[in-house]
Amino acid sequence: MTFDHLLNKVEEIFISYNGLIDLNQYKDKFFINRDLFGKISIVWDEDHLNENSQIKNALENICATIEATLGKHTYPKQRIILEREAPFQAEKEGAVIFKYGSQVRFTVIDRVLTESSWYHRDENFSISDKIVVFYSIKGGVGRSTALTAAAWNFAQKGKSVMVVDMDLESPGISSSLLPEDRCPTYGLLDWLVEDLVDNGTELVDSMFGLSPLAKNIHGNIFVIPAHGKEYGEYISKMGRAWMPQLRNGSRIPWPHRLRRVLLELDKKLHPDVILIDARSGLDEISSACVLGLAPKSVLLFALENMQTWSGYSMLFKYWNTVEVAKKIRESLQIVAAMILDGENKESYIKKLRESSWDCFVEHLYDSIPAEIDSENDFFTFDLLANEAPHSPWEIKWHQGISSLRQLYTLSESFDPVMIKAIFPFVDNLYEIFFGDE
Repeated sequence: MTFDHLLNKVEEIFISYNGLIDLNQYKDKFFINRDLFGKISIVWDEDHLNENSQIKNALENICATIEATLGKHTYPKQRIILEREAPFQAEKEGAVIFKYGSQVRFTVIDRVLTESSWYHRDENFSISDKIVVFYSIKGGVGRSTALTAAAWNFAQKGKSVMVVDMDLESPGISSSLLPEDRCPTYGLLDWLVEDLVDNGTELVDSMFGLSPLAKNIHGNIFVIPAHGKEYGEYISKMGRAWMPQLRNGSRIPWPHRLRRVLLELDKKLHPDVILIDARSGLDEISSACVLGLAPKSVLLFALENMQTWSGYSMLFKYWNTVEVAKKIRESLQIVAAMILDGENKESYIKKLRESSWDCFVEHLYDSIPAEIDSENDFFTFDLLANEAPHSPWEIKWHQGISSLRQLYTLSESFDPVMIKAIFPFVDNLYEIFFGDE
């Protein structure tokens, strides 16, 4: 028995006792607790349990079976049942919560060490409609370069752009868009640390720089770097940035603190659009961007390889488990990164589209019952539907641009014709936010 099989086995045990107790009738009276070590226990409403000796006896039998079946992944049978007061508000705080099971449906409260946002999309964020997140499962896909092109295109059309470097563990877009003499005193990491002692507000006026990439065009590009001109004790600050803030007895998770600083910067700079360079991979910085900020658009950068699609499949499957997939799927868009010109280009794009479609069909698109004539009420698309989120927006590989260390120097060579030739996706992105204006 290993971690991956625990919840399935718990459901099997519950099903085997259906003749003695139908747990579906009591779904509001208990939950499965999976602690930091992955050990399973049952938390039941203490008042309900004390009033029902028959249920208590049935649960004693279930606990004996759980102990015998799960072994090291649970506790001695007399410690498996924990009595608490429903509706379990204290027990839910800071945990990942989701429903599990098909025949017996139950709530799982999953204790994790980090402040995860992969399981929850909070729509109540006033600037969500301004935000686009650039995200990838793997690094090295030209994400930052694509963001630079998008920022320039927005600014060239007269928009005010705010670029946020959220790749705090491997900052890059900051130095690419800001020469040293334009770097602000502080960066996002400084704010996250200072906010823990209520000193964040003092930094806001000194944590953005104006990128020369927008020189000689109509709009502006403000950059919020990961760190300031002096990176200082960066490693030490990284070890504190993700802590919750304790204020007046309340615990404020770090993703909520991130929202607060973005609101403060939005009020200061009044951007038309906010471009966020997220950390690649499945870590908690990425989750705070992709789900925690409830962005209007999430660009999923992809290469046609096994690592890309196994990674996205892993993420999409989890979203289905925690019932968040339907809340985010309409904001997603696959981006085919670093496309090489040549005789194999069309074949490569065809394979990437098919892999993308397979992934979306398996995890995100609705299955349409055979007896249904209309597809209008279902979120699903054909393989060749260009408007579909699985249909890749293309970005061509350009050796000259890819070799640049300072992307702000592109202000001298960028023009609308060049942008559309190499980064045709920028028009699609502009239309999402500003229509055909």
